[in-house]
Amino acid sequence: MSIPRPQAERDMASACAGRDGWGDPAPPAHIFGNTWYVGTCGITTLLVQTPDGLVLLDGGIPQAASLVLDNVRKLGFPVKAIRWILVSHEHFDHAGAVADLQRLTGAKVIAGPNQAAMLRSGKPHPADPQAPLLLKEPMKPIKVAKTQAHGTALVAGGVSFTAWANPAHAPGSTSWTWRQCQGTECRTIAYADSTSTISADGYRFVNNPERSSAVRKGLAIIAALPCDIIITPHPSASNLFPRLSGSAPLVNPDACATYAATASQRFSERLVRETDMPR
Repeated sequence: MSIPRPQAERDMASACAGRDGWGDPAPPAHIFGNTWYVGTCGITTLLVQTPDGLVLLDGGIPQAASLVLDNVRKLGFPVKAIRWILVSHEHFDHAGAVADLQRLTGAKVIAGPNQAAMLRSGKPHPADPQAPLLLKEPMKPIKVAKTQAHGTALVAGGVSFTAWANPAHAPGSTSWTWRQCQGTECRTIAYADSTSTISADGYRFVNNPERSSAVRKGLAIIAALPCDIIITPHPSASNLFPRLSGSAPLVNPDACATYAATASQRFSERLVRETDMPR
């Protein structure tokens, strides 16, 4: 059962109203069970309390490391209790703070199925449609303790964090799912990775069939996730703050399927536009 944390914000929609920057400080907030929001107004970082220590999911931009740790402290947790860090995808806006968080906490970084090389180097995968942009924002190299295979779980204090490789947004995109209970109610939380198909100028998915196939495969995996409560790396993508504030339902077992279907439609529309564009 979760322990009450007086510093947890109950109205995140108001707390971040008019502020959605990646580095805009946000208060910590309770999500469900022993899962907490400790990120910024524009980028998600999650904290999960287990009997064997704390698990952090993502870290945000490089400048967010201190903001994340401040939120951990506000909840009453010692930062040295963070024992594991999991990553959604290998872009600076979500993993940029991980190297510093690892250094400051001593935590082990568990890479998703296809992330380790990029996390260790701090450089994007050559096949990433955003690679030319990401090379301008290199990350500090991260020491990876292990790679979690697709469909297998890191078990921390009896909580199983299952990794799902879904390379829609980036080659190393990974969603994570875990079970939480609150009183007699138990739910599966899905940290569903980003689904947008952003690219550098001039990139055409129609000319990159392998990447396009990976997008479709990744979206299908997200659609099939066990998913009572969806959370996304950009909180706005899953309407998270209104849901935490009580103005929209927190629980929706169809949310991951809907999230993936919307992205699939957007991707189809992009392919049509690319096909119609002059070469």
